Amino acid sequence: MKLLILGGTAWLGHHTAVAALAEGHDVTCAARGSSGEPPAGTNFLRVDRDADDGLAAAAQEHWDAVIDVSRQPGQVRRSVRDLRAAAGFYVFVSTGNVYASQREFGQDEDAPLLAPLAADVMESMESYGPAKVACEQAVTDGFGDGSHAIVRAGLIGGPGDTSGRSGYWPVRFAQGGSVLVPDVPNQPTQLIDVRDLAQWLVLVAEQRTAGVFNAVGETLPFSGHLAEAASAAGVREPDARDSRVADSALPPITVPAPPQWLSEQGVNEWSGPRSLPLWLEDPDWHGMNARSNARAHSAGLRLRPLRQTLKDTLAWEEAAGVGRPRGAGLTLAEEHDLLVRLADADSLLPDGT
Repeated sequence: MKLLILGGTAWLGHHTAVAALAEGHDVTCAARGSSGEPPAGTNFLRVDRDADDGLAAAAQEHWDAVIDVSRQPGQVRRSVRDLRAAAGFYVFVSTGNVYASQREFGQDEDAPLLAPLAADVMESMESYGPAKVACEQAVTDGFGDGSHAIVRAGLIGGPGDTSGRSGYWPVRFAQGGSVLVPDVPNQPTQLIDVRDLAQWLVLVAEQRTAGVFNAVGETLPFSGHLAEAASAAGVREPDARDSRVADSALPPITVPAPPQWLSEQGVNEWSGPRSLPLWLEDPDWHGMNARSNARAHSAGLRLRPLRQTLKDTLAWEEAAGVGRPRGAGLTLAEEHDLLVRLADADSLLPDGT
């Protein structure tokens, strides 16, 4: 297969190019080249997708398939316009943020969407969902039925995750000591390994699997995700006879803190500085981690065990240096301060309980 990847130098695009090369395909990465180097063995086409004629050279060749990860509607509209006659199949990587509601559990691909962004440029992440809806519409309008796939990815993790969302918990358990966690054991989590997603994108392109798909991992409660992270870090499972932990799925070294208390202390949800990754206090967002992946499974999506993803992410984090500034989580100093405050707050409760 002669495959054009619009990108291929950053994280998901790079993994997709590697996966395509492993299958023996002829791969061209079209990008500015500012996000990194394309994988060895690919062809590189330097393009500026913000320019009206940015894909003119690519449009002169025939491509069996195109894989596009852009979030900017103008880029996608121009790509569809220029490659419509040159490409046999178009795979667009979208996001679950396109859905109008993030509350419902088990939501499938037929759920209502947000209104599309009218502008060509997404100015901030606040318009990320509407921008991706507009991108989807451009692909759907430009490539007819049977000639395109829309892949709505969920939270992506694994080696190379600079956001820190998939690396924080295994790193923290590997560091040892008491681990501060939000007391939300039943909140859903859902993570897909970047390598599994990349391999499946190539499969979709190979087989021209048309349709709309939620490309998401399996749903686990927050306590289950923490248990997998602890196991990935080599934390020993407690003796089943230990009554202290017999009724809890949380690893024994965790210290749960009430969500309201964490918010009062300035701890952020989900990601970013001074955060506890994957925690979402608002139930209106819990459904984003509990979407149905049945359609993608039927189309060949295969997921490795979460523990393996977290173990590999930990190895990547340790090689990169866990002491470096990271995209999510608490520093050890921040966590220590919070643990002291939490202990002081507990001591003020009646009877010390």
